[in-house]
Amino acid sequence: MFSKKFFIDNLKTLIYALLIAIFIRSIFIQPFYIPSSSMEPNLLVGDRLFVTKYTYGYSKHSFPFSPPIFKGRLLFSEPKRGDVIVFKTPADNRTDYIKRVIGLPGDEIQFIDGDLYLNNNQILKTFLSSVDKIYCGNNIIKVNTFKEKLPNGKS
Repeated sequence: MFSKKFFIDNLKTLIYALLIAIFIRSIFIQPFYIPSSSMEPNLLVGDRLFVTKYTYGYSKHSFPFSPPIFKGRLLFSEPKRGDVIVFKTPADNRTDYIKRVIGLPGDEIQFIDGDLYLNNNQILKTFLSSVDKIYCGNNIIKVNTFKEKLPNGKS
């Protein structure tokens, strides 16, 4: 039927393909799944997207299965307000968070009575809709959605 050489050749091909996929995922792009509604209406629950890995440089979190071989970031540019980013927190190195940048180093961010303030200036928001959402099983709550406009015009 199949020779030993056939199996070895196929195994080599599979290993090469796996190594190439890990390399591409580590250095260039990575797929992500949106599990929650925190980024609606732009990113919906269940959306899948590819994120470029090189936009803000590389850190110890950029490479799977690697020990922390360096500190900080290499080849990086700074995020800007309004950018959608993917990150891990120091306290939870396993969970990827997909959020929009609203503050930069040195900024003061506050929520006061449901309103967002950036450096003591209230961020303008426009009411979009009021929708029923299901949370924690069967609990249905009414959620108001707003569009907020950052000082650089991004929302």
